[in-house]
Amino acid sequence: MAAMKPRTGDGPMEVTKEGRSLIMRVPLEGGGRLVVELKPGEAAELKECLAGVTE
Repeated sequence: MAAMKPRTGDGPMEVTKEGRSLIMRVPLEGGGRLVVELKPGEAAELKECLAGVTE
């Protein structure tokens, strides 16, 4: 029987382009990752929203 390795959310936040979509992976506290598929327009809107609260 193979050893069971726990999945963790350790690692950096990352965004990759897959086809026409952007895939954003965000590590979560307690383990795991939040994976979100975005269209380029949605990513631009998210950028504007984040810029507004981080200034």
